[in-house]
Amino acid sequence: MTRASDWLDGYLKAWETKSADDVRAIFTDDAEYWFRPNDKEPVRGIDAIIEAWMEPEPAVAVPDLAVLIEDGSLGIIKGTVDYPGHETYTNLWEVWFAPDGRAARFVEWYMTPRSPAS
Repeated sequence: MTRASDWLDGYLKAWETKSADDVRAIFTDDAEYWFRPNDKEPVRGIDAIIEAWMEPEPAVAVPDLAVLIEDGSLGIIKGTVDYPGHETYTNLWEVWFAPDGRAARFVEWYMTPRSPAS
């Protein structure tokens, strides 16, 4: 397993459990979480990240994500996340790793698929 693969496994576990301990296991205490790359400010700090993760989801997420690229301090993850009955998102994530393997900075890039031409 690579660092990014291990981190992604932890992310998926934390996403499913919504456990504060599982979220703490993947983000540093001072992590930045960018829900969009062009947000004015990230969610900053583990307590704020945990609080943001506790917001209700529109449906149970069905992720299909994989590591695309990894170098020692950066992992790029790509894939889709489907919220049945709501929306499907195409994702590209930047995960900037701290020396301990947790994310110090996370940037989420996503888009909704185009509607098929009629």
